[in-house]
Amino acid sequence: MGEKVIRKPADDGEARSFTRSVLDDIRALEELIERGGIESGITRMGVEQEMYLVGDDGLPRPVAADILSAIDDPRFTTELARFNLEANFDPQEFTGSFLATLEDDLNRTLHDATSIAQRMGANVLLTGILPTLRQEDLGLENLTPELRYQYLNEALFQGRDAINVMIDGIESYEGTYDSVALEGANTSLQLHLQVTPEESGGLYNLMQLITAPLLAAATNSPVLLGHRLWHETRIAVFERSLDERSESQLARDFPTRVSFGKSWIDGSIIEIFRDNAARFPIILTRELDEESLEVVRQGAAPKLGALALHNGTVWRWNRPCYGVAGGVAHLRIENRVLPSGPTIIDEVANAALFYGMMAKLPETYGDVSTKMLFDDVRTNFFAAAREGLAADFDWLDGRRVNAKTLLLEELIPAAREGLAA
Repeated sequence: MGEKVIRKPADDGEARSFTRSVLDDIRALEELIERGGIESGITRMGVEQEMYLVGDDGLPRPVAADILSAIDDPRFTTELARFNLEANFDPQEFTGSFLATLEDDLNRTLHDATSIAQRMGANVLLTGILPTLRQEDLGLENLTPELRYQYLNEALFQGRDAINVMIDGIESYEGTYDSVALEGANTSLQLHLQVTPEESGGLYNLMQLITAPLLAAATNSPVLLGHRLWHETRIAVFERSLDERSESQLARDFPTRVSFGKSWIDGSIIEIFRDNAARFPIILTRELDEESLEVVRQGAAPKLGALALHNGTVWRWNRPCYGVAGGVAHLRIENRVLPSGPTIIDEVANAALFYGMMAKLPETYGDVSTKMLFDDVRTNFFAAAREGLAADFDWLDGRRVNAKTLLLEELIPAAREGLAA
């Protein structure tokens, strides 16, 4: 969704044409892989940091546009709500002191944002959901006034006047919204890991497996609009606030654009790009300035602009991504489950757990798709969101284990070994 020069399809014909461009991009990516055009031999990690802007009273301050005008720093960009900011960090090699570098980058970036925000009567706060958020903060007037967000809102509310959001937890919450502004309640820390095509399927499946214990260790969003709900209520808010399914699609269990997925993947993460193209209609489009297949056949790395835009309108909790840096194409997987904050030290610790597990567990666990049912992996994910460290998981080889026990006795020691290596 970083694309700004986008629009809604003018009609069904334009939507079909853009769908063909997405499919062409997938074919171009497959040919690029066959030609050995995806970077290998190096692993990188990357981070996106979302943050709240709040006043001294703890209430949200919708001054993101003013801060961006004053800060003049390409690392910063808008988010969906006018009281949110996002910072994007340069990728770095997954080796050596990358965690110390990450901590330094986070500290420096938040210091820069805070220094500008305070001139405008605001502070920067890291939290998954602001506990002092009010219903009136989540209206259409707090949607960031950029066309991409307006078009997204119109596309997701096409054919409906409102969406009813219900969340049952320690307490219950029900609210009706006439825009996607509720999604602005969420801020997160998104972690990226570069992969090769050959290893991408196995690493994606492993990332799906470890997402539940990772989330259980990191929950910090238990309150929405004064209601105590899930330990990580962001998960429920995100899935419900962007659920555009009709009643008939709900009855047929049609997939949502925000999901954990429904099965293991068999080969590479290209399967997910294909699945997204098959299941989810085009809701945004843009002008394309290349023929991706022709670019590949000329020996260059294509932008895959249609695929990238469509992929940005399907929010899987673990999302495959394609990118080009320095003229070289790469694949990566984005983990989207972690809440922002509550401190930078917490975030770096969560990142250490994630990257350590991804370094060690491929050799420890092997092919996880042969060792447990995917339905159990998905159930574990929602159990972690609801119950945090109190959750019980169905784990590999038929084990039933508590989240805290699994982390302390197995996963944290494994992550430590992975980082040491």
